[in-house]
Amino acid sequence: MPFLVFALTYPFIWLISRLPIRILYVISDFFFFLIYYVFGYRKKIVVDNLKMAFPEKSEKEIRNISKKFFKHFTDLIFESIKSFSISEKEIKKRYVYKNIDVINDLNKKGRSIALLGSHHNNWELSFGLPLSTDIPCYGAYTKIQNPYFEKVIKSSRMKFGYDGVYTSIFTKSIEKRVKEKIQSLYILLSDQSPQLYKTKHWATFLNNFVPVHTGAEILAKKHNFAVVNMSVTKLKRGYYQAEFELITEDAPSFKNYDLTELYLKITEKHILKQPEFYLWSHKRFKHKNKYQQWLDKKAKAK
Repeated sequence: MPFLVFALTYPFIWLISRLPIRILYVISDFFFFLIYYVFGYRKKIVVDNLKMAFPEKSEKEIRNISKKFFKHFTDLIFESIKSFSISEKEIKKRYVYKNIDVINDLNKKGRSIALLGSHHNNWELSFGLPLSTDIPCYGAYTKIQNPYFEKVIKSSRMKFGYDGVYTSIFTKSIEKRVKEKIQSLYILLSDQSPQLYKTKHWATFLNNFVPVHTGAEILAKKHNFAVVNMSVTKLKRGYYQAEFELITEDAPSFKNYDLTELYLKITEKHILKQPEFYLWSHKRFKHKNKYQQWLDKKAKAK
């Protein structure tokens, strides 16, 4: 069955990816109409998230951001499909790194890097980063159940030198590279909501007190990685600019969770500049009222 699904769908996806991107955006406009006006896919989730993140905004402003988000969301789907066949020339034209020297200077110093990012604008096309730097680039991703799609997607992401590692073994992979003294850059998207039982820290993010991921901070402090933030700006349809900000070269000197808090503030600042391009389609604040529940379970575990 997995092969049959792959055989029936992949040729269609591959053919779509070969179309000029201007044609893909025409298709994207059609899917936006269906998703937003006909099916209302996750419309309530998006609106609820926006209301919780921006309680000061009017209903009209919320609807406007929501509509722009869905427009971007369908573009993101087709930009991801385009990545199957995108050329080196085109990805370098459409995904520009404003100040890559921040990364390259750390590389020259022999430093490994924890590169923090978020689900803002287009994060998928960051697999082209190795085209602009010599440091080996690694990122975690969730394994796809269909082994045939898994092979194709991994091959597509690795074609420019990026190495994807399963989320389940990512930490062990880092430990192995550190032990073998392999200098590396690790891409860590840390803005999603963690599972409650794995939570170590809570913080205010976009006006909501929620559990937050702390893995990037823990790894950076343990292995003395330089910590850099990457924020992405959408310049116009299909064109993005990534900018790097050095957070610290001395992660171990930070008190527990201070790096995480700093990352969240930086992420918030960039989301507020282009709120319509953040990934609002997931329940971002689903644990916002569970702090006491978390405290009680923590106390019982002692």
